Amino acid sequence: MLHLGLTGGIGAGKSTVAATLAECGGHLIDADQVARDVLDPGTEGLAAVVAEFGPDILTKDSRLDRPALARRVFGEEDALRRLNAVVHPLVRAETQARLADLPADAVVVHDVPLIVENDLAAEYHLVLVVGAGATTRLQRLQRDRGMTVEQIEARMAAQADDTQRAQVADEWIVNDGDLQAAADQVRQLWRDRIGPYAANLAAGRCAPRHEQAELTRAPQGPRSWQVQAEAILARLRRAGGDLIRTADHIGSTSVPGLVAKDVLDLQLGVADLAAADRLAPALAAAGFPQVEGRWYDSPKAGLAEPGTRWDKRFHANADPGRAVNLHVRVAGGPGWRYALLCRDWLRNDAGARAAYQQVKEHLVATTGSTRDYAAAKEPWFDQVWPQIQAWAERTGWAPPQP
Repeated sequence: MLHLGLTGGIGAGKSTVAATLAECGGHLIDADQVARDVLDPGTEGLAAVVAEFGPDILTKDSRLDRPALARRVFGEEDALRRLNAVVHPLVRAETQARLADLPADAVVVHDVPLIVENDLAAEYHLVLVVGAGATTRLQRLQRDRGMTVEQIEARMAAQADDTQRAQVADEWIVNDGDLQAAADQVRQLWRDRIGPYAANLAAGRCAPRHEQAELTRAPQGPRSWQVQAEAILARLRRAGGDLIRTADHIGSTSVPGLVAKDVLDLQLGVADLAAADRLAPALAAAGFPQVEGRWYDSPKAGLAEPGTRWDKRFHANADPGRAVNLHVRVAGGPGWRYALLCRDWLRNDAGARAAYQQVKEHLVATTGSTRDYAAAKEPWFDQVWPQIQAWAERTGWAPPQP
């Protein structure tokens, strides 16, 4: 299944977007509704909340008095933590039960208001954030919910801000007043990204790549390459669990200030290649199917015996909206060390960065495809390998312990 996390600040109009996603074929799971259902009269959830907070949070007919409970926990960190400790496991269990009834290739839309606040972004293949200006949100909440300005401001202050949401947003859906425009955005997103991603995921295949090598500068702001890489690495760590020893952003997009193809290179370190093979199904389910073939890195003198090949496993993203090369190498092995060493050398040596950028720009102008471009860079790295070694010795460089 393809799992989408849908979130947005209060009054952003998330329900409008959720309805459009459902029209497109998404299966909606509303976290707020699930949280209400697990606290219905007679449930173990309601009994547990009463045991924690006392019978004065019940109405006369033994239902949960939600305003009374809200007054108990709003702004009280310890009380909110105790409530979440009761409710969250029940919500997860009920969500899993509902997922069990869906087809294996379903697109599941998880409507979760507090994805950012509860650090849940890594649980979804994509996070969609619905955004609207503060004035628009205030007017909606006054009109539709009868809330006062003071109540609205207090609720907004208790939630994440747009900068924090942007850091986890794979897609930002503008919903600033024109409902038709927002619905059109969602339908196009479904056609261009969500639908193809779901089809690729179900088929276990990678998304097609643009073959022409092109260089670009890093995006600025909360969706920098570094932020995007860290978000994806968090998903991979969650998917791989204890099989993953290290997870790093490598390659040109990991070097600030360096132009690069808009492809994130990520590296997972594992105990051995048998562990990499055991990890492959989990990575595929997370949206990173394995690419067939024998994959290896070009050895460098001093890091391996002459003539040996640095075998690895290679995965790529099924998501057509974000190209990723995922290298799975033995943690502590020569290929793993070399990737980290080259990254750190380029990060710390301005002259090396400038020279490498000139090489990249020349090769883009003279090679015809991304495959040719990648192969043409290798001789340059062979040439500068003594400089990289000297820098490592001079600075005492060492990779992190796996």
